[in-house]
Amino acid sequence: MPVNSVKWLILLLGIAVNASASVLVKMAMQPPRQFPSMRDPWGALGNWPFWLGLGLYGAAFLLYAAALSRLPLNVAHPVLTSGAVAAVALLSVLIFKEPFYWTTGLGIVLVIAGVVLITLRVG
Repeated sequence: MPVNSVKWLILLLGIAVNASASVLVKMAMQPPRQFPSMRDPWGALGNWPFWLGLGLYGAAFLLYAAALSRLPLNVAHPVLTSGAVAAVALLSVLIFKEPFYWTTGLGIVLVIAGVVLITLRVG
C-alpha cells in the first residue's frame, strides 16, 4: 500500500472505531444492562458493551493521534469527527431503528461535501 494512502486508511479506521464505540455505549445504556450506580456499583462489571465501547474510544484516540502525525490538524479533525457523525447517524437507524429524516440525510451530504472541500488540496 502506498505511504500516501496509509494516512487515509488510519482515518477510515478511526471513523469506524469511533462510530462502533458510540453504538456500543448506546447498547450499554439500554435495559437490561445498567450503568454504574451507588445502588449497585458492581452491576456494571457485566456490561460488556460499555467496557468494549470505552476501549474502542481509547483505540479511536490512538488512531486520531496517528492520523495527526501524518495529516494537518485542520484536515484530520474534520474528517474524523464528521465521518463518525455520519456513520453514527446511519448506524442509529440500522441498529436502533431510530428515525431518519430527510434533513438528516441532507446534513450528512453537506458535511461530506464540506470535508471534501477542506481536504481537496491534501495529497
